[in-house]
Amino acid sequence: MSKPGEENGDPQRDEKSFADVAGNYAAQSGIERRDDGQIDVLKSVGGIRGLVEGILPGLVFLVLFTVTRQLQTALIASLAAAAAFTVLRLIQRTTVTQAFSGLIGVGICAWVANSTGEAEDFYVVGFITNSAYIVGMLISMAVKWPIAGLLFGFIRGEGLHWRQDRSRIRVYNLATLIIITVLALRLIVQVPLYLMGESGLVALGTTRLIMGVPLYALGLWVAWLISRPKEIVEAQERLDHHHGPDAS
Repeated sequence: MSKPGEENGDPQRDEKSFADVAGNYAAQSGIERRDDGQIDVLKSVGGIRGLVEGILPGLVFLVLFTVTRQLQTALIASLAAAAAFTVLRLIQRTTVTQAFSGLIGVGICAWVANSTGEAEDFYVVGFITNSAYIVGMLISMAVKWPIAGLLFGFIRGEGLHWRQDRSRIRVYNLATLIIITVLALRLIVQVPLYLMGESGLVALGTTRLIMGVPLYALGLWVAWLISRPKEIVEAQERLDHHHGPDAS
């Protein structure tokens, strides 16, 4: 015989389970918070090393193909660069998650481009990924579980309590919309360049590098700032007023 609440599920238990899942997601997102309560943007994208790991394989592909016009040579070199980062982290016994996921991503991009024989198809997977993220984030806003709230809420120690405050949901919706805007801008700028074929490849590759990790980091920082709880904003304003305009 089932216990009370087992047939339809225990709402409190379900909420706690979801909170655990959301908390683990936030912890694994890589977003870091400094001691002063601000987001550490550089650490959140993996530091200088993470920036290099995210940018170099694509840069190697773009430069080599532009110079040699040999697609397979450029693809192999790009894969080798991504693999080198993973091997180096294994040797140093540091976290390999970011490097390994980057290697898989570059591998999929290389496979697509090699299959079609078109260099610009190296960037198709990025369009699909961006679109999927946009759809997922829009859905999260529609059901009032904005992704920014799930990430930032746990990092700030709010947990899921922000969902009990409509103003916090609105703020986290706005923060999520900022991240969506970053992803949408990539598509708006890059898809027309992709449709130009090989003649737009250099511009496509360049904008891909600029609008990749650097633009995402900027969007993340802005989303963090505008979603700060009211008491944190007021405390920062009092601190700024106390130290005066010349305070560093």
